Amino acid sequence: MSSSDIFIGETIGTAVLILLGGGVCAAVTLKRSKARNAGWLAITFGWGFAVLTGAYLAGGVSGAHLNPAVTVGLAIEGGTEWSDVPLYFASQLFGAMIGAVLVWLTYYGQFRAHLTDPEVIAAQPAQEGLVDQKTAPKAGPVLGIFSTGPEIRNAVQNVMTEVIATVVLVLAILTQGLNNEGDGLGTLGALVTALLVVGIGLSLGGPTGYAINPVRDLGPRIVHALLPLPNKGGSDWGYAWVPVVGPLIGGAVAGGIYRIAFA
Repeated sequence: MSSSDIFIGETIGTAVLILLGGGVCAAVTLKRSKARNAGWLAITFGWGFAVLTGAYLAGGVSGAHLNPAVTVGLAIEGGTEWSDVPLYFASQLFGAMIGAVLVWLTYYGQFRAHLTDPEVIAAQPAQEGLVDQKTAPKAGPVLGIFSTGPEIRNAVQNVMTEVIATVVLVLAILTQGLNNEGDGLGTLGALVTALLVVGIGLSLGGPTGYAINPVRDLGPRIVHALLPLPNKGGSDWGYAWVPVVGPLIGGAVAGGIYRIAFA
């Protein structure tokens, strides 16, 4: 597999993953959206279909990791060269940022309608730019479209939740979602993984919003910080390390379990 294959496959696949996954979050969250308040089931199934589509697009090109935690697990398992890991990471982050920008463009009118709505503005404890950052809101009113956040802010619990959920994801990919060469997801593996993501969201997603993918959270969070969104509030950088560190640990643990129990 060439470097260009990795870059193209992971960039496009991750961009589509975030476009569809972030898109369902936007559809459920934003005012003037036909799917507003559709609920958690819509979000979990939307993310599952997002994984399925991204995996099908990239599977034959780059192996469709689409997730640094998966890349780490595959590197430990032996199916991915460690020398390719930085390129996978960079391509996935770049694709995630592209996908987040596409969500903003798709819902541009809804973002403006939502963020300029008097009720939304009044619900924010501080107006952007008028207070010290220490007293500004940690998470703005549309941050949940771009990245995750905990219902109970406890770093140990939040990290552990992400580790556990990611171990389930990556171990399932390592054991049944890979083709015979170990280069990525096969057709059936993509479907199994998509359904697994739905299951993780329904069963384990409640505490933190189940990032289970560092770039799924970090890339869109960077975009949220950079986009010219009115009254967007903070990007909650104090929490941003959790959905990066937790899934990476989970991917490494899953790779270790695979080598011990399945290799």
